[in-house]
This record gives sequence, C-alpha cells and structure tokens, in this order.
Amino acid sequence: MSITTDQLRARAAPTFWLRLAAMALPLLMIAPAFWNGYPLLQWDTGGYLARWYEGYLVPSRSTVFGIYLHYGEGFGFWINLAVQSLATLWLLQLTLRVLSMMQTFRFVTISLVLIVSTALPWLASMLLTDIFAGLSVLSLFLLVIAGNRISGLERTSLFVFTAFSAATHSATLGVLLGLCVVGWTMRPLLRRRLPIAGLAQGSLTIVVGALMLISADHALSGKWAWTPGGTGVAFGRMMQDGIVARFLNDHCPRENFKLCPYRNELPATADEFLWGKSMFNTLGRFEGLDEEMGYIVEHSLADYPAWQAGAALRAMGQQLIHVATGEGASVWIPHTYGIIERYIPAQVAPMRAARQQHWGLNFDYVNWLHVPVALISMLALVALLGHALAHRKLDDLTLLAATVTLALLGNAFICGVISGPHDRYGARMVWLATFVVLMALARRFGDDSKGR
Repeated sequence: MSITTDQLRARAAPTFWLRLAAMALPLLMIAPAFWNGYPLLQWDTGGYLARWYEGYLVPSRSTVFGIYLHYGEGFGFWINLAVQSLATLWLLQLTLRVLSMMQTFRFVTISLVLIVSTALPWLASMLLTDIFAGLSVLSLFLLVIAGNRISGLERTSLFVFTAFSAATHSATLGVLLGLCVVGWTMRPLLRRRLPIAGLAQGSLTIVVGALMLISADHALSGKWAWTPGGTGVAFGRMMQDGIVARFLNDHCPRENFKLCPYRNELPATADEFLWGKSMFNTLGRFEGLDEEMGYIVEHSLADYPAWQAGAALRAMGQQLIHVATGEGASVWIPHTYGIIERYIPAQVAPMRAARQQHWGLNFDYVNWLHVPVALISMLALVALLGHALAHRKLDDLTLLAATVTLALLGNAFICGVISGPHDRYGARMVWLATFVVLMALARRFGDDSKGR
C-alpha cells in the first residue's frame, strides 16, 4: 500500500509539535524566574554568595556552592539557572531511557506535569542548593544500576554531578551516603541488580564530594576543615523540643554554662534562637557558644535517651508531611539583599526590580495544588513499592521506588532530627515521589509500541 504525501505530513505534524515542546521545556523549567524577572532568592542565598568574598567559613554554607554561584554573577546568575534546568531535564530523560521508557510524548508529558504540580521549577529557578538534593538521588541511582546502558561520557557526567551535589549540602551528602550503605547491605540479596562496579562508583562520589568541599574550604579560608554548624543546628532543634531547657535546669546549679542566666528565656524555636535577635548573638554566636552547645548536645543524648528518641521520631514524622513549596522565599530577606548590595553591586538594580523584592511572590495558591500532590504521591509510592514486593517484582522501576522511599525517609530523619521540620527540606525531595508514580502510571497505561 502506498503512502501519500498528505499521510506523511499528518504523521510528521505530531512529531514536530512534540519536538517543539521538548525544546521549550528548559525555559518552562525556570518559568518562575522569568515571571519574577530575576532568579529567585531565599534567606540562605546570601550566606552562599558571601563565601567567595569573606574568606572564612560559615555554618551550613557550602563553599563549593558559593563558588558555583560566584561564576554565574557576571551573567546575572541566569547561567546557574540554565545549568539547573538542563541538568534536571537531562536526568529525567536519562532515567526514562535507562528504564526503557523513553518516548518523546511520555518525556514531555511527565515533565509538564512535574512543572505544574510540584516544586521542581521553583527549585530550579532558585539560587539555592535544594535542586541538587533530589537530582543527586536520581544521578546516584543511575550511576549504580545503569551499567552498559549508558555511555562513558554519561557515566563520567553522572559521577561529577553526584560528587558536586554531595558537596553542596551536608544533608544531601548524608542522604547519598545512607543510600550507598543500604546498597552495600542489600548487595548479597540483590546480587546482579546492584552491580559491585556501580556501587563502588556511587560510593566514590561521596568521597570525592567530601574532598571537594574540604579543598574549597581551604582555598577560600586557608583552613583544612569541614563546613561548621552541625552541632549548633542540632542544639537548636533540641532547644525547640525543650530538652536544652531541661538540661540547663538540671545542671546549672552545679555547672557554670554561659546559657545558665538565660535558661528561662530561651526562644520557642530554633530559627528564633539561631537567626533572630536572641541571647545567641549576645554570647558570640557560633564562635562564642559552639563548644558549649556541643557539650550540651552530647551530654543531653546520654541524660535523656528516651526523650531524645521520641523527639527524633516525632521530628522525622513531621518532616515527612512538611512539603509546601517556597519556604524562605516569600518573606523579607535583608541579609541576602545586603550581601548582593555589598559584594555584587552590578546586580542590585535587576534584583530590586524583581517581583519578589516587591512582595509579588505568594505561594499560598501554588501550595493548594503542590501539597496534596506531594502527600498523595508519597502514599502512592508506598503502595507501588508494597505491591511490587508482594508480587516479588524486582525490576528497575521497583528499585527506583525503593531508592526514592529510602531517600525521603533519610532526608526526613537527617533534616527533621538535626534541624527540625521545615517545608523547604521536604519540598526539595518529594517531587521524586511524583516522578516515580508518573512513570508507573505511564508504564501501566502507556503504549510502548508508538514511535519514540
């Protein structure tokens, strides 16, 4: 049977529109920044930007990420957003391809659903480490299981990306480390599903990421040291749970802590204590209180083990449901503005002209959709994993579902227990659950016989 020119044109038309849509995805992935008129900022952004200029280490502010932002300054940070957008789409399509699910229509549809219904485009549009938290889980998974299904260049790119992501935030490194430990633990049971070579490469990214961070810290501060702050952040969470006040009341009669005179005036939240106008400032902040906070953290763990365990479980559970988009981006962030004004004056005018700096950013309406989608996605992810395990179905999609479930739990434990529950920590990971569920739906109801 002959095929007419009209038939060929009819077949080519959908392909043309799909390819056009795929080409538009990088722009749509950072649409919030275009709407804002400037890359989105957050209250932590200034601390990262300042690392290049100030020459000393600041708690919880990665110098690696600070250097990454510095090299985007001359381009108004749009080059950083371009990297984040392209990296996101690259990992989405590579995951689909490795799992033998890559079709243009499927890729475009899943990407658009994620853009509309999750925090993903807001993360990609923001000058913050959070976008790399979720993406690094995908890159580590692919590095471990892909084997000969990807090229040498792709494997190298995954390795570098995962190591860099691990260096951007200690919590991200912790999640990736936990996944590697679980991978090695499960290797005797899963055998070929978790290749030794893949696990070794994935584990090596953690080492390289740690070395990258220590080297950057030395380059900018002259000290061979890890980014400080973990003890202080954990202290803040324990203070928020009432543990610090109890410890001080129990010990101050016989031990002379700097915080003893303030034990009945401690703020209600860790954020108020660490970042507000509290006695923390009066007593010298991290430099003046770090040793004392570390002592209290260590000894309160020994003094109140049951209380600590209960508080940790509650914090982890609360963190799992704190998934709203936009925390710290729709409030007044004078520190970040001040850092830009002090060190990057060329960016002051466009920064001040953005909607965000005119209180034009409101996430209430966004979260009417994002929060239900996130919570439903997590429930669906657990159901998907449970169904697969009940039927002894251990394909790559099940492995990905298990990896994302572990990542969500690990993220909730590390962030909830150490820092206390925050929506920001949940939103940066939970879109992975939506992605896996969309892939499962596409496999269940899709037609893989259609052209790719």
